[in-house]
Amino acid sequence: MILPKIRDPRFITIRRGGTLTDEDHRLLALWAAACAEHVLGLFESAQPDDPRPREAIEHARAWVRGEVAMMRARAAGGHAMGAARDLRGAPRHAAYAAGQAGAVAHVAAHELGAAAYAIKAVRAAAPKGEEDAAGRLECRWQRDQLPEAIRELVLDDQRLRNDICWSVFDC
Repeated sequence: MILPKIRDPRFITIRRGGTLTDEDHRLLALWAAACAEHVLGLFESAQPDDPRPREAIEHARAWVRGEVAMMRARAAGGHAMGAARDLRGAPRHAAYAAGQAGAVAHVAAHELGAAAYAIKAVRAAAPKGEEDAAGRLECRWQRDQLPEAIRELVLDDQRLRNDICWSVFDC
């Protein structure tokens, strides 16, 4: 569970009654795609012939550019999560990160899922005893990628949802 029971209006678009602008929604999608792409190699090294996670990331970016509809980006995200189903460890988490990135077009709050699963992937791939340090390094890398316009929003979201995101944002 990475989504809160009560939706934060800051992650609901203005046209749906929240306060999120379309521009910030697109920035959240691009950031989520960057987080997922950063760990994509962990999936692709285990499943080199499965394009679904990469396609989800590409669809997230295509949605931002207006080249695909939200439903198509969301569906690609679902297919990436399907690619994770039979896997374990880092490849599974990396595929879930890509799936979450694809879902941001539908629900902006999935941005944190992409980041959290990416951190989980890095932790799972780290040598024994180095998992926490690897996770903190990935978390800091992700924060360095945040556009200024959404930085405070995402950092506050990490603080608020850290407990339901496996406490991966303690970095």
